[in-house]
Amino acid sequence: MSSFSKQHVMKIVIIGDAAVGKTSFVHRYVNGQFSQTYLPTMGVDFSVKVLRWSEKETVRLHIWDIAGQERFVSMTRVYYKGALGCVVMFDVTKLSSFLKCHHWKQDLDNKVMLPSGAPIPCILLANKCDLPERVVTADSIAEFSKNNGFFTWMETSVRDNRNVDEAMRRLVQEILSVQSSEDQTLSSLEDSVDLQSRKATKRKNCC
Repeated sequence: MSSFSKQHVMKIVIIGDAAVGKTSFVHRYVNGQFSQTYLPTMGVDFSVKVLRWSEKETVRLHIWDIAGQERFVSMTRVYYKGALGCVVMFDVTKLSSFLKCHHWKQDLDNKVMLPSGAPIPCILLANKCDLPERVVTADSIAEFSKNNGFFTWMETSVRDNRNVDEAMRRLVQEILSVQSSEDQTLSSLEDSVDLQSRKATKRKNCC
């Protein structure tokens, strides 16, 4: 077995209204289990999952499951700190939870960002798509996702284990892609500053 040469550590926050399935999603993803018992999250729950990303890379995910109750919203700045990616989740059978996604995304974008000032990668998940009482259409979700800065959206069913692993893999891929782009931009800026500094020094010496 080859040794890993690099480990990526990523903090990911899971946000959305209460009872949309955030905690069940995390339990299914991390432990492979599903429970129909609903227990509201108090503040935040923390989970860890390690992925073997390639022959020489692992990804260590620190997953923060943030409570959707209104009384915990004042703490989101603390919970968001250091996050590199986000899942915004709603319940396709509850229109109100879909409409609130705009609030959750705005709150996130106002409180955490990349070093460049850009929003962190965020995926929109339409959960409980296995239920027949669906009230939010795919067209509405696609339009909302495009207009509000999500890099993509997916339908999920925690009960049926539909798109749970796939959604998180897409998010990790996006984070790695954005990090690579940010690193290249930073490197270019440093090269530019270094070149300007050398030119200034050369002019000074000539005088």
